[in-house]
Amino acid sequence: MNAAAADALAFDLIVIGGGSGGLAAAFRAAEHGARVALLEPGPLGGTCVNAGCVPKKAMWLAADLGMRLQTAARLGFVLPDAGRVAFDWCEFLTDRERYIHGIHDSYRSRLDRDGIVVVPARGRLAGEGVVEADNGVRLAAPHIVLATGSSPRRPDLPGAELAGVSDDFFDLRAAPARVALVGGGYVAVELAGVLQALGSQVDMFVRDARLLRPAEAELVAQLQDNYHQLGIGLHTGYVLERIEREADGSLCLHGADGAAPHACDVALLAIGRRPNTAGLGLERVGVTPDADGNIPVDDWQQTPATGVYAVGDICGCGPALTPVAIAAARRLCDRLFGGRPGSKLDADNVPSVVFSHPPLAMVGMTEAQAREAHGDDVHVYTSRFRPMIEALADTAQCSLFKLVCVGAERRVVGLHLLGDGADEILQGFAVALKRGITLDDLQDTIAIHPTSAEEVVLMR
Repeated sequence: MNAAAADALAFDLIVIGGGSGGLAAAFRAAEHGARVALLEPGPLGGTCVNAGCVPKKAMWLAADLGMRLQTAARLGFVLPDAGRVAFDWCEFLTDRERYIHGIHDSYRSRLDRDGIVVVPARGRLAGEGVVEADNGVRLAAPHIVLATGSSPRRPDLPGAELAGVSDDFFDLRAAPARVALVGGGYVAVELAGVLQALGSQVDMFVRDARLLRPAEAELVAQLQDNYHQLGIGLHTGYVLERIEREADGSLCLHGADGAAPHACDVALLAIGRRPNTAGLGLERVGVTPDADGNIPVDDWQQTPATGVYAVGDICGCGPALTPVAIAAARRLCDRLFGGRPGSKLDADNVPSVVFSHPPLAMVGMTEAQAREAHGDDVHVYTSRFRPMIEALADTAQCSLFKLVCVGAERRVVGLHLLGDGADEILQGFAVALKRGITLDDLQDTIAIHPTSAEEVVLMR
């Protein structure tokens, strides 16, 4: 034991950060019999549970129910108040927070059961194999996992402090009348759909020429059309210059290049996230983050410092998704403590979903990526249709499914779904794509009729 660790509490593994990745590492290591300490100063579950996936999906479900009630009115159901049902936002928040507290309780019960020592403090590296908490506690272990996640970015622009960031959405207690959303990534797209459905007039201000730059272009075009049908304003090629407070308390967005000022009641910034790596003591173990603050790791989650690993959003590699952080942490601890030397994250063909209205789900290559890799050996199949409920209600909302295949055997390398239920449909097909499914395999499968999912096996 080195001198710095002589007075420290000894463990087999120390985890800094109690979000999804950190908890996954702690639980898996404990399953293998390791003595584990977890340092987390805030609520357990990190961004995902407290200001991300979980509360976001709860609000999406509320918005989806509201939209379905409007569809019900078009289909003959008699609703009060001229076809509109009032939404008590605060009452719903009670249910949302109760659900989240249940997750917290579940985590605490499991931590107790597994004998994991929880230190409710911020931790930082204090030398080789040593972690120091900001309450003065010192711990030592041969293995340390960094899993401190990320936070929303705020631009360095005049008046930027007048706007909220994406986390602030969860503090709302009612739908603002007018909302300006700055950003075109999945967070901005999701918040726009939820707020519009719950009663706000939403305008999106996007630097790029389109929403969702990494997603399949054809599906994004259809999503943008759907959002237009819902009444969402979309301003592309927009560069925010400043935000000002008006005399009546409203906000005004001013863009570059003579863009007309835009008034709103609430402005939300969703322009990306930054890794929470400041103050981690990385310099004490010889680790230098990149210009964006990301910690360098190899394919095994190993940083340049022996015995120090990183998982999740602080790595800057692979999709920044909760299940990816969990999978990386579990496989790391299987290797360190479970006798599986070859265990590591496989980040190829990771499925993901944007909880837009309707959802956009994707796995594998886009058409553009496939053509860059395989040239003319790419075959594309699409199906654009109105789901039955939209056709019955005679709305303009459309679904679009797309298959990207490669080679004479038409091996499926990409599947992209925009439509009701796409989030639930994709999971099973993602397994099939991972196993090398071909177009013939899909076409040999009998369709379930009438469903949207059948379109995947009927495309020709």
